[in-house]
Amino acid sequence: MSGVSMKSRILLLGPPGAGKGTQAATLTEALDIPHISTGDMLRAAVKAGTPVGRKAKAVMDSGELVSDEIVIGIAEERLSEDDAREGFLLDGFPRTLAQADALDAMLGRLDVELDCCLAITVDNEAVVGRLLKRAEIEGRADDNEETIRERMRVYDAETAPLLEFYGNRDRLVEVDGLGTINEVGERIRKSLNG
Repeated sequence: MSGVSMKSRILLLGPPGAGKGTQAATLTEALDIPHISTGDMLRAAVKAGTPVGRKAKAVMDSGELVSDEIVIGIAEERLSEDDAREGFLLDGFPRTLAQADALDAMLGRLDVELDCCLAITVDNEAVVGRLLKRAEIEGRADDNEETIRERMRVYDAETAPLLEFYGNRDRLVEVDGLGTINEVGERIRKSLNG
């Protein structure tokens, strides 16, 4: 993909089990941009014992969700680093409309714009089947049908509205996530070149 004019400041969205992690790895390598996962950043901040990491650890240890303030702080620190100046793939943030507004403000402070919101779309029943199969193969006891359906419900309620948010800003690129890894990857490459 080198030498091709392609979108490189990307927000990756999709329900649990849509294949975001697999496609993110391929895409970030092809575009030579960092994969910025808020989950990874939170775990790294906790491990490093940074001030934000200590706050996050206390919240996570109590079983609560990490606040928008903490997630936004970690994301802004990471997006300010040199390797993210030419592009990035954001994964796991924003998850809500409030976080999307915060991301807009943050990118404004960093003097960069989001090129697109890449949404990998998958039928809910297909995702449930995919995640149950993965749970069986990987021995994930926490991935049972009830917890998977709850994660889908939360995604539909909180994160799916971002599709309209970015669609209204003419930043939404939707790609069908059903098919082989290569088929989905090819759809993504074609959509980002458009």
